[in-house]
Amino acid sequence: MKMLSIPAFAILAATLSFGANADPMEVTPLAIVGADATHEFSVEVANDPDEISFGLMDRESMDADKGMLFDFSPPREPAMYMKNTLIPLDMLFIASDGSIEMIARNTVPGSLRTISPGVPVRAVLELNGGQAAELGIQPGDTVQHPIFGNVETPAE
Repeated sequence: MKMLSIPAFAILAATLSFGANADPMEVTPLAIVGADATHEFSVEVANDPDEISFGLMDRESMDADKGMLFDFSPPREPAMYMKNTLIPLDMLFIASDGSIEMIARNTVPGSLRTISPGVPVRAVLELNGGQAAELGIQPGDTVQHPIFGNVETPAE
């Protein structure tokens, strides 16, 4: 996977806006396209085992236009949980083509209950709890991000 170069000030700004405990990660734009609107976010991409395991643990808050995208390439059936997660989250389970398969809404902070879509997915997008309902995001909507191959990437 090709990593984007991010200036040091952008990494610092992303770390501060995502939470003081965050390690710098790749931060990329992401859009969710629904029937009535497109919603844009800036997401941290968790794509190695340590990043995927830690996720959003120990974060006390997250800005409304932020999120975390877990890249499970190749697709697999994830078993997510909320251990050491301090804020409620919406978990969007996303197929390889970017379509949203399932949404786990307002997951309970600290819960050890396993959350899974029951099918293999390419990725999971975590947003603030209640945000999917507030924005009208539904299964069948499309997440646009380079990992799904459904956005143009600038030529170098």
